[in-house]
Amino acid sequence: MPDGETGRTADGRIASRLADARPVARPGTPGLLRELNDRAALELLLPGDPLTRAQLAEATGVSKVTVTQMLTRLEARGLVHAVGEVAGGRGPNAVSYSVIPSSAYVAALYVESGLVSTAIADVTGTVIAEVREHPDDADDLAVLVKGAVDRACRQAGLSVSALSSFVIGSPGIIDPSTGDRRFALRLPAWHEGVLAELRGALRRPPVFENDVNLAAMAERAYGAAMGVDDFVLVWIGVGVGMAISLGGRLYRGTTGAAGEIGYLPLPGAPVSQDVWHPHRGGFQWLAAAEAVRVLSRAHEFEREAPEDSVRVAVEALSAAPTPTARSRAREFMRELAHRVALGVTSVCTVLDPGLVVLGGELGLAGGTELASQVRAEVTRMCPAHPRIVPTEVPSEPVVRGALLAAVDQARATLLASV
Repeated sequence: MPDGETGRTADGRIASRLADARPVARPGTPGLLRELNDRAALELLLPGDPLTRAQLAEATGVSKVTVTQMLTRLEARGLVHAVGEVAGGRGPNAVSYSVIPSSAYVAALYVESGLVSTAIADVTGTVIAEVREHPDDADDLAVLVKGAVDRACRQAGLSVSALSSFVIGSPGIIDPSTGDRRFALRLPAWHEGVLAELRGALRRPPVFENDVNLAAMAERAYGAAMGVDDFVLVWIGVGVGMAISLGGRLYRGTTGAAGEIGYLPLPGAPVSQDVWHPHRGGFQWLAAAEAVRVLSRAHEFEREAPEDSVRVAVEALSAAPTPTARSRAREFMRELAHRVALGVTSVCTVLDPGLVVLGGELGLAGGTELASQVRAEVTRMCPAHPRIVPTEVPSEPVVRGALLAAVDQARATLLASV
């Protein structure tokens, strides 16, 4: 898994970070002033890009002498170190400094029915271990998660006690008031109280987050929604779900159920009468993996995985050996796009987002072909005309989002300790 800031040069990241920096507040006691200065310097160094004393002085608004004192204190605490020299004009080369990556380690997990993906990263966000497993038994979630973290830590050469934060993504609803699982359809073992069980097993308080919300974090950080404050990520996979970003913040709703659009009543689908069986009606019945499996079978494009059926159909539109195959692919994609567009139209008439990202296994497989057909349908049915694009986070979007959240948490803890 690449660094979280893929696609941006180190120089570009540094320039952006320094431009956004503001001089620290000066009033207060000398001790408070030192604390604020040290924290400001550490915050600039946490992403891992080396900075010189001159760059830190410009960003924090203090003198080079003060910066030298700040760096000396941070070095003594084992948080930063000199990493090299930068050639300049006249005089000696400037020494550059960086955060020590081992200052903190984090764990990010994606737990789905029959799948556990785990990644370990340092405080700069650099991934140092990844483990992907398909457990047969998930009855004891504490044992399952602890085992996955243990194996990832062994690969990284760390002890679990070295981890400062854990973020766990999975399908379902998180109670905003407690942070505990409230509803997890495909993971019956994820019950209220599992948060306390995991806290005991990991000896740290983990953070739960909805999987689609985490994927949206990754999409905004370095995917199709990079820099976009108002957008929705429509996830089409085994389940159908949605993440909502408004003003750059995820909207979860009063009970944490915002975005559970699998239950959305839509034309052509029966209305779900049982919250535990969304596949019997609504958007889930129309467009989730099982529905696509049936649709692909009817059009003779069925493969072992529904996303493979979609991928083959997309390829057949331009490379099918016979007109018949192209015609079947065209009809299959038209019907799939229409079904997805019904859900997207319902969302857009309420939220009017500037951008809709189609994610999940099926959204990724459909690519620009599915997105363009959905956009054409939505334009005909809806007064809102958002951009509709496929995801640009092709691998492990939930884990990547969980890493972003876990690293942010670890950095906040480090800054609070200064």
